[in-house]
Amino acid sequence: MQEPWPTASTRFAGVIGWPVGHSLSPSMHNAAFRALGLDWAYLAFPIAPEHLESAVRGLFDAGCSGLSVTIPHKQAVIACCDEVTPAVEAIGAANTLVPLGDGRVRGDNTDAEGFLRALDEAAPVDLQGRDVLMIGAGGAARAIAFALAGRGARLRVANRTTARAAALGDPVEFTRDAMERAAAECVLVVNATSLGMGTDEVPPELPVDSLGPGTVAYDIVYRQEPTPWLRAAADRGAPTVDGLGMLLHQGAAAFAQWTGTEPPVDAMRAGLTPR
Repeated sequence: MQEPWPTASTRFAGVIGWPVGHSLSPSMHNAAFRALGLDWAYLAFPIAPEHLESAVRGLFDAGCSGLSVTIPHKQAVIACCDEVTPAVEAIGAANTLVPLGDGRVRGDNTDAEGFLRALDEAAPVDLQGRDVLMIGAGGAARAIAFALAGRGARLRVANRTTARAAALGDPVEFTRDAMERAAAECVLVVNATSLGMGTDEVPPELPVDSLGPGTVAYDIVYRQEPTPWLRAAADRGAPTVDGLGMLLHQGAAAFAQWTGTEPPVDAMRAGLTPR
């Protein structure tokens, strides 16, 4: 990378959300650019929902080389795309935007790929014909349901709104007792909600007593340290997967599309680790 930096030829990519100041994606992607010596920069753009379409078009008109999309824009941003991948069509949300070089933009969803890569890396499990409990039915949950279906899992879903759970799998009552019973029959339990993001206590809604060595606990909430729920699961002998792994691998999949280069996963992982 040239010094001084940035230069007049520096390419840029970024993440859009509202809010977006908490995102770890800039440190992750900028670590990747440094590792490969690419004259790129990755920035965070706080975009209010009412400005989404004009902001996306404006960023790409200004030469943006790729965008990550986070809450609350993953569904609405589809309207800004000229084409979308089959993953976006199936999931109903996009988390990655790629310029096609002719003023057009493609929407993709790398969350499903990131979810599976993190699982395979940290706690591989055979899902074919096996029961999985997912807690939550929001945008991330839709991507996870898509990923699990591709692995042949039988999905059970606990959500406060039963109709939303039923749209993704076999609904489970959103009570601790019902989720404990379901988790006892599953090889994987996924927290696809924000429960546990801002607390040092295990959220009372999440199952714990039924977890053990035969059940993987996967929390998509990402923090620099394991969430209280994952710590409780590990104390019971359960293999665990944290949200940083999913963030890493969905970002690596996006990086490959933007740059046409094999992502330096180890450098990206280091970019997520506090110094």
